[in-house]
Amino acid sequence: MSESFRRGLRAGVPFSFVGFLLAMSFGVLAVQAGFSALQAIVMSAVVHAGSAQFAATAILGAGGGVVPSVLAGSLMNARFLAMGIAVAPSLGGGPGRRALQGQTVVDPSWALANNGDGSFDRHLMMGATVPQYAGWVSGTVAGAFLGDVAGDPGRFGLDVVFPVFFLALLAAELRDPRSRGVALAGALIALALVPFTPPGVPVLVAGTAALVGLAR
Repeated sequence: MSESFRRGLRAGVPFSFVGFLLAMSFGVLAVQAGFSALQAIVMSAVVHAGSAQFAATAILGAGGGVVPSVLAGSLMNARFLAMGIAVAPSLGGGPGRRALQGQTVVDPSWALANNGDGSFDRHLMMGATVPQYAGWVSGTVAGAFLGDVAGDPGRFGLDVVFPVFFLALLAAELRDPRSRGVALAGALIALALVPFTPPGVPVLVAGTAALVGLAR
């Protein structure tokens, strides 16, 4: 085990505590949305992406179909394409090994591993992801089984986790004037479509419009 990997482990621990609490909320709300405890846990183990999981679960909980929920989750995770391209030159080994290393790309680990010169410390990135992954999955386990007995999530304030989570993501983007305009356009599109389209469709259309706006 390299020193860089050990530094990553230590750096990832604080993020793992935050992830545990957020994942516990996800587990409770996923069960309330109709997931079994096992389904919620498997989703966290395979996806390991809070925004995508919350988006997909919110759509399913509102009565949307599997296709809109998967597309919404994929839209939320589209940023990993750019992040993966950036980190790719710093990964070692053949295609299979590089693909496995790429699974450790999560937002905090990617940022921690960034050397600031276009290169990344892959060992630090992998080390930082280990405690975060453990915290995310274990938090989901705790929340999923708590969700079976919790009853109404509103009693614990968990019903506001979805909107607060996405508002927190949005707040960081609103510092840029162009982003504010795109966010407003996306919100207006979603509000206009809500009365006429199935659950999940307003999110997808608004999100696609936002991506087009940012690209331009």
